[in-house]
Amino acid sequence: MSTAPSATDRDRAARRALGAALFGGALGAALVLVSAGQTWGEAVATGPGGQLPIEVSGGDVTGVPSALALVGLAALVAVFAVRGAARLLVALTLTLCGAGTVAAALAGAVDTGALSDAAATATGLSGGSLQDVGHSGWPYVAVAGGALLLLVGLLALRHGRRWPAMGSRYERGSGARRPRPGPGADADRPEDLWKALDRGEDPTGGHGDGSGADSGADSSDEDGGFGDRPAADGTAGDERPKGP
Repeated sequence: MSTAPSATDRDRAARRALGAALFGGALGAALVLVSAGQTWGEAVATGPGGQLPIEVSGGDVTGVPSALALVGLAALVAVFAVRGAARLLVALTLTLCGAGTVAAALAGAVDTGALSDAAATATGLSGGSLQDVGHSGWPYVAVAGGALLLLVGLLALRHGRRWPAMGSRYERGSGARRPRPGPGADADRPEDLWKALDRGEDPTGGHGDGSGADSGADSSDEDGGFGDRPAADGTAGDERPKGP
């Protein structure tokens, strides 16, 4: 009996798709951009001056794959900056960029227009003929890069809603944080400080320990002569000596 996938399984699949999308998108764009700088076609131009070998790069044949690859790479980054319907729209843009790159690269793989332009420039004749026309495999490298971008776009459409967004960890704790208490954060409340002052204690030097009161009591005992100490003549301090 088949069971529906749990939320944990869907989240795990979304994380795997996220890693594949980041790697595949970067690799696909890199393949297209590198391919655009390589030789896509070569031929021999025949003119009054003889035969001249010519060759054209991917950028000479068409600039569409490179442009779409850059747009797709930007769309891949933008997927993590937006949410909801905007994320689906950006993922769709990425998908279309991949499909357009594949189509443009396939068309450029058999194109001879760039070779004709290069032959006209080399011979000075617009009607110069081409011989030994050949095409390299670099256009198909661009096709592979476009296919990766297309796959990444499809992954974004399928799992993009479960991918994290930039700044989400800050939004989770958007409330203002209370500053951490400093060294004196555990001090008494203001009303406690006033009570300490009323008792004659120093609130800045710690809680009163009653030493002042004790010292006052001791000094009063020493100076005033109060208490039960005997008088100098051996009788009690509060009794007069009796006569003979």
